[in-house]
Amino acid sequence: MNLVIITGNLVRDPEKSVAGSGMSIVRFTVAVNRFRKNADGSDADFIRVTVFDRQADLVAQYLRKGSKVGVEGRLQTGSYEKDGKTVYTTDVIGNRVEFLDRKGEGGGGADRESYPSPIPSAPPAAQPSALPPGFGIEDDDEDMPF
Repeated sequence: MNLVIITGNLVRDPEKSVAGSGMSIVRFTVAVNRFRKNADGSDADFIRVTVFDRQADLVAQYLRKGSKVGVEGRLQTGSYEKDGKTVYTTDVIGNRVEFLDRKGEGGGGADRESYPSPIPSAPPAAQPSALPPGFGIEDDDEDMPF
């Protein structure tokens, strides 16, 4: 299974192009914060994302530098030659992009206050009492098989 889910902020405005077939392609980079800094002092990963078709059109129209997004997709690796050396790449091919900014927040400015979400927003966090039995933290461990 090849499944990736990331949440972060766009580091620059999305870049849109159109394939010869007329299909929209949008590329953007998401900064994903880390829990701890690396040895080099960095505290974020910068992940390149590519989306296609209608999803690409919506991303290009509504997202800007600083916009908070959630991306679900798959990893794709590749390589190319630069100055005689092979450069390896890892990108996320996005199947779904959720706009996570609240109205009036984020990097898009005032014109983004009423954008339509292309995908229904996630439900509020479930309360422990709303979880089905056997899911989450249980008070009684007597029924556990181990």
